[in-house]
Amino acid sequence: MLVTTEGSEPPISPGSVVGETPEIQKIYQIIQTAARTNHPVLIVGEAGTGKEVIARAIHSTSSRRHRAFATLDCAKLRRGDLERHLLGSPGNTGGVSKSDRGTLFLDRIIDLSLDQQGALLRIIQQTESFSRAIPVSDEVRVIAASTRDIQLAVSEGAFRRDLYFRLNALSLRIPPLRERRRDIPLLAASFLNQFSCSLSREHRFSDEALRAMLTYDWPGNVRELENCVERACCSALGPTITLLDLPTSVRGGTATTAVNFPNIRVVPLSELEKRSIRETLIQVGGDKRTAAKLLGIGKTTLYRKLRQYESER
Repeated sequence: MLVTTEGSEPPISPGSVVGETPEIQKIYQIIQTAARTNHPVLIVGEAGTGKEVIARAIHSTSSRRHRAFATLDCAKLRRGDLERHLLGSPGNTGGVSKSDRGTLFLDRIIDLSLDQQGALLRIIQQTESFSRAIPVSDEVRVIAASTRDIQLAVSEGAFRRDLYFRLNALSLRIPPLRERRRDIPLLAASFLNQFSCSLSREHRFSDEALRAMLTYDWPGNVRELENCVERACCSALGPTITLLDLPTSVRGGTATTAVNFPNIRVVPLSELEKRSIRETLIQVGGDKRTAAKLLGIGKTTLYRKLRQYESER
């Protein structure tokens, strides 16, 4: 199913990709590079790492940011669906309209059959001589994503080499959360702030809860962490989220312990929140209304926190 988001939506900036590890800093750079071009982008990462968030960040910082962002889940396509979604059908333009000149995000592209891969390649390479054709490479920016290594699939004959090279003009790998544990407190603070605002009450993590999140391996990655924080906010009886408020899997942790990560420096959540607010304000040129939208908080909450930071100087 093709899901289209209009360009009038609040923009998603590179600041929506939360993290300060070298791996995430490199992704920031790739997002900025990709935003300045129209080349196809290939994003690889485990489920839940935020591939669509990256794709939207590229779109929202590019010249196409006021155009549509369309998402197509390739794993759910049946035979003939690809052409119908991208080219429409007789009497119905459908799909990705030429006039959009937006971004097409092809999620789970490795799940396309070889026949569908061939159809996609033909659509990308078609010219104006075909009356219904949409020259995707010129009119629509293509960003593809996969949870599996496409290069390996090419070597095994499961993915077309010519399509791989066509889509792989720019590529990036999103590391799983277990490979960037230093970002867990920052991400957790971001989600905590978001859900605290939606529930109209402030929360904080106990030291034990934060330690448990740091030592858990997060097989569902950022998506699982977001769900964990949301559940904890809903179930907590008071302002402090304790170990018992976390899912059993997270409380139990894994064989991994904090001792294995002596270089992890835990930054207080209040400091992480302050950094997030200040960095967002810098990115939007001091526009407090836009910053509040991107941070997922009310404008009055943002002003209150800024006054608090000023008084702490």
